[in-house]
Amino acid sequence: MTDAVLPPLIQQMTQAEFYPHAVQEPLQLLQTHVSYVVLTGEYAYKVKKPVNFGFLNYSTLELRRHFCEEELRLNRRGAAELYLEVIPITQTNGRYHLGGGGDVVDYAVKMRQFPQEALLTSLDERGELTAELMVQLAEAIAQFHLNAYTDDYIRSFGRVENVRQAFDENYEQTQKYIGGPQTQEQFDKTRAWTDRFFAERRDLLESRIQQNCIRECHGDLHLRNIAYWNGKLLLFDCIEFNEPFRFVDFMFDIGYIMMDLEIRKRRDLATIFLNTYVEQTGDWEGLRVLPLYTSRQAYVRAKVTSFLLDDPSIPETEKEQARAIAAPYYTLAWDCLQPRTGRILLMSGLSGSGKSTTARQLAQQLNAIHIRSDAVRKHLGGVPLNERGSDDLYTPAMTQRTYQRLLDLGILLATEGYSVILDAKYDRQALRQVAIAQAAAHHLPLQICACYAPLEVLQSRLQQRVGDIADATPAILAQQTLESFTPAELPHVVTIDTTQDLHPQLTPLLASP
Repeated sequence: MTDAVLPPLIQQMTQAEFYPHAVQEPLQLLQTHVSYVVLTGEYAYKVKKPVNFGFLNYSTLELRRHFCEEELRLNRRGAAELYLEVIPITQTNGRYHLGGGGDVVDYAVKMRQFPQEALLTSLDERGELTAELMVQLAEAIAQFHLNAYTDDYIRSFGRVENVRQAFDENYEQTQKYIGGPQTQEQFDKTRAWTDRFFAERRDLLESRIQQNCIRECHGDLHLRNIAYWNGKLLLFDCIEFNEPFRFVDFMFDIGYIMMDLEIRKRRDLATIFLNTYVEQTGDWEGLRVLPLYTSRQAYVRAKVTSFLLDDPSIPETEKEQARAIAAPYYTLAWDCLQPRTGRILLMSGLSGSGKSTTARQLAQQLNAIHIRSDAVRKHLGGVPLNERGSDDLYTPAMTQRTYQRLLDLGILLATEGYSVILDAKYDRQALRQVAIAQAAAHHLPLQICACYAPLEVLQSRLQQRVGDIADATPAILAQQTLESFTPAELPHVVTIDTTQDLHPQLTPLLASP
């Protein structure tokens, strides 16, 4: 397995006798432009190459030690099971050793090796990337983000001038690919949109700083850097070498997931993932910057693939393949910035009437943002979603706050072009009429999805409900009434019998209003 063109250290690392533990032969060597990774069976060892690309500098022994330690620290946040330790590599009498008492000549990150079949990209290729796994992934990333560190220095990377720097660099580096994998129109319009965003929406980016949404995130959270192994999702290989790539908005990370699922034509999974994530974090406002970051991640993927076109050592057949891969990413970078007409759907019905089940199906059909009042209420009250709220959470004042927040979010996101489903009882005429008036004032179409089922069905559903954030019980149901729809409301109403097949009943709600 020894290759004469490899450095002597790597040559020895590809030999079984180098390791103080059993290995699985033949050993495998993987390499990128910045590192070598040797797969030994149970463990993998990563050694950083002594390179300096400006944005990444591993050129000295001290820098490689520092970034190995940073890689270990940062990746233990999302994949502690994989990242074991940093081991010095020493040399005595011309031989290299892991550890040992000789002179330290380099460092290796020791990791637990996992099968490539565990990557989420591999799961998708086998048809095993399920809705349930997307929910788990959203919950895992939400927890990762909420635990991420921030301070004034990290938050400073959310300023407009710092955010746009990478965008401008992307455009400068890809002009030469116009007429190849991307068109002049795509380039011009994508750049014009982001230029306009940075010029006109400075306050929005500033608000993300004030809300502590700029943190030490992952920075490279695409599906190939996530594994599902031994029943657990592992977020690995985060950015350790460049602060601007890691000190980012939550939605920078989420943009990678959305980009990957969109390009794989899994918008159904993207909707499930996104709704779960924002419900867990309460960061519905972040959806206003998500198109910016989804576009950025798609453009970066297109750019990096396009770089292969400049390599004289790559055959023309492979370059043609690179063009074919890059083109849809350039298209996606523009498509996700296209203006869209927002709309609002109000769910209405008593507890147990099937509102959330119906809303989830609608969200899948419409790629809509589904906001549940139960989640909004608990975020307002500082109550974890999986915990039952006390009576204080259900006072008239808190209920008023909940409905106001729900409507504010609906108007905010619908004006950004999202279809938004507001999932609450909306049992009072006054609540519905305020929503109708606000939607009209913002020139937003609004429909009401009124769900019903017989009382005994409602009671049975509530008795059987487990693992849901809603706190309603049959006793609470007994106290509820639904005010009838007024003549002014009726033109907005579509009635759904949730004991029957939902699909044909939802047709009137799926058409453009």
